[in-house]
Amino acid sequence: MIDAFFYGTLMHPKILQRVIGNDGSHLRICPAVIKDFTRHQIKGADYPAIVPYSLSRSLFDHDLGEDQKSVRGSLISGLTDEDIRLLDVFEGDEYIREVVVAYPLGPLISLCDVPPANMMGPLVPTTVASQGLEPERTMNVHTYVWCMSTSELGSDPWTFEDFVRQNAWKWVGAGSEGNTDYAEVDKQREMERATVGS
Repeated sequence: MIDAFFYGTLMHPKILQRVIGNDGSHLRICPAVIKDFTRHQIKGADYPAIVPYSLSRSLFDHDLGEDQKSVRGSLISGLTDEDIRLLDVFEGDEYIREVVVAYPLGPLISLCDVPPANMMGPLVPTTVASQGLEPERTMNVHTYVWCMSTSELGSDPWTFEDFVRQNAWKWVGAGSEGNTDYAEVDKQREMERATVGS
């Protein structure tokens, strides 16, 4: 089983379930933070990217404090090899999967017990004092790091709350029909079904 840190659209349980093609009942989740990364709105996209602060420093007109060089998100535990394969397809060639150190900010709970996304505020705190992070409570996890040019990133922050309010409707439910961001992973799943059915 594989643990991962998600910081963008995949923090939404229904989007994660759609990508991996199952209900995620084998997964556990908790809020977490990673240090020395920054999260950015990608120009013209609903989803964000993270990059090491050493690469994103030039996007800011001042040095960032410790809290600003930390990214809050969701730690997911229990991903299968098949889940990861589909996540790799979904993330495409804009991202590379890397192992990073995450600081869990609470206990792991079943993904099925997570409240609807519009009520997830308490699940992922927007601020956490980095001095309050416990070094003995770290986990090595996989995450998807932006590998394209930083010129495609804005210095404006991307927030999950804004995504849920403004764009989640394009990713979940009836509004997600025809969302091209799912095209590759949906195609991959269809090809597998066709192969199994033959």
